[in-house]
Amino acid sequence: MISSTRCTFLGNTGLGGCGNFHGGQRRSCGPWRVTCMSPSNDRNGSVVNVMETPLKEIKKEHVEVEVVEDVDDNPISGGGPRDVYGEDKATEDHFVTPWSVSVASGYTLLRDPHFNKGLAFTEKERDAHYLRGLLPPTVIPQETQVKKMIQHIRQYQVPLQRYTAMMDLQERNERLFYKLLIEHVEELLPIVYTPTVGEACQKYGDIFMRPQGLYISLKEKGRILEVLRNWPEKNIQVIVVTDGERILGLGDLGCQGMGIPVGKLSLYTALGGVRPSACLPITIDVGTNNEKLLNDELYIGLKQRRAVGQEYSELLHEFMTAVKQTYGEKVLIQFEDFANHNAFDLLEKYRSTHLVFNDDIQGTASVVLAGLVAALKLVGGNLADHRFLFLGAGEAGTGIAELIALETSKQTNLPLEEVRKNIWLVDSKGLIVRSRKESLQHFKKPWAHEHEPVKNLLDAVNKIKPTVLIGTSGQGRTFTKEVIEAMASINEKPIILSLSNPTSQSECTAEEAYKWSKGRAIFASGSPFPPVEYNGKVFTPGQANNAYIFPGFGLGLIMSGTIRVHDDLLLAASEALAAQVSEENFEKGLIFPPFTNIRKISAHIAAKVAAKAYELGLATRLPQPKDLVKFAESCMYTPAYRTYR
Repeated sequence: MISSTRCTFLGNTGLGGCGNFHGGQRRSCGPWRVTCMSPSNDRNGSVVNVMETPLKEIKKEHVEVEVVEDVDDNPISGGGPRDVYGEDKATEDHFVTPWSVSVASGYTLLRDPHFNKGLAFTEKERDAHYLRGLLPPTVIPQETQVKKMIQHIRQYQVPLQRYTAMMDLQERNERLFYKLLIEHVEELLPIVYTPTVGEACQKYGDIFMRPQGLYISLKEKGRILEVLRNWPEKNIQVIVVTDGERILGLGDLGCQGMGIPVGKLSLYTALGGVRPSACLPITIDVGTNNEKLLNDELYIGLKQRRAVGQEYSELLHEFMTAVKQTYGEKVLIQFEDFANHNAFDLLEKYRSTHLVFNDDIQGTASVVLAGLVAALKLVGGNLADHRFLFLGAGEAGTGIAELIALETSKQTNLPLEEVRKNIWLVDSKGLIVRSRKESLQHFKKPWAHEHEPVKNLLDAVNKIKPTVLIGTSGQGRTFTKEVIEAMASINEKPIILSLSNPTSQSECTAEEAYKWSKGRAIFASGSPFPPVEYNGKVFTPGQANNAYIFPGFGLGLIMSGTIRVHDDLLLAASEALAAQVSEENFEKGLIFPPFTNIRKISAHIAAKVAAKAYELGLATRLPQPKDLVKFAESCMYTPAYRTYR
């Protein structure tokens, strides 16, 4: 029995199940060689005999075979056991070919995270796949494994230790990792995503054990297509890519920003049901301006200043072209944590030629709009009746402002320029007003309204008198007691959204918002906060987490074969999320549904996004399914163990 490296027991070609070996994906390195499992009494599934017997003679012996390309022209040397892995002192100066053609069984199977089931292998599977003696004799179901692993995770008191334990599990047993994450999503989401992933990125050089995803640096300029082809999976549907320049609210972390794409794609699978094999995390390393990293011997990236201008643009363009050439028109490319000046330019440049999505600009906007639409049921009125003030005018702030304006314009049939007048932004220099327009970056100019200059947030609150205060500044504790008291004096129920991540960068805490507003604030944050008791009443703060939107949004694009992202798809996602907030949630002051139902929520978001894509003529997967919610659920990855032949 034969297999190429990534075999499966689910195929129709026998035990190996890898009949579809992509020979064209490897260069021809010499003559064909036949490899097969020895038909001898040696039942060690990790042993592969390479035989020089002609193919015809092997067929006569009725041995199941598969022909694979030879990747080593050198004949097998005789005279003793061959040091295939280059582990012996005697062969330390020899070249080793790092390839494997073995059936995924025995020791090899236990080391394959895609197929490993640990102690859940049945008695029959242990016999069929040469696992006897390699595992303790007991057999336990996956449900028991989940109980064991959550107890193991909980024994760690430090969040970063829990993060490391989860990443280790993902490398050992992929299905158990996702089963655990799905069943304990509210507990583990802050571990694999914000806020803990921020600390993980800061210390990525210290905790780095095994590479995850692709690293494309300036060294690979001119060879990016070749680098993409090094990735073992060929049917990629979602790419999350970062250049590490603006990781959460932590700044330039360079190559160590890889923790963000890895974490995001874990959520694409756990929350949105996108197959793990279809996800590809990528970090583009153009250097870093972080002096601490440049002087750190453990830093894993290029130790040079960031490339800018033409050098940067050419590398990104080569990357975008290579992705489309390798994976096709319908691969979703999610830009993540690029600095403002690059984020807007990349989105604008490629939105008409690629399926691109910026979670910091568009995802954040969509989830916040959903929260605002839900909050209207608590405060009354519609979007046009409210006045919005932002602290922060970067990717998130301007992206949210624009989506609010689009939805308001859609509801009122008023021009976009008119509805923008109810939306005000404060940046590091104060209120954005018309007298500053010439010095503003292009993405801030639409928000420069006629008003006298205002230097600080408190004065802006007192003069603009907003009903909604939104923080996207990345600056912790900037919603001071005076600011929140001012909001409470203007509004019976002030809406306060403190969105910056991680927790240390949040504009205020949940406790501060409820206490300083005397329990009247409708509050949500970007990072999670525990429930707050005030005057005998328990308030449960909502979390305006992008994880509500992007997994379901991505699933909707994939299942419909959408080729471009239109603003109406983001509005559809917001409406779908807002519709999932129940009366029970409203009674607790929540403007977002609990994460315990996130897979159901993602299915509804995917269905709404897909329906809008079909309506706009952007979907290519025809005919359109009759029940898009059921179709979305049927498309979702499930982490339950499969039975092996």
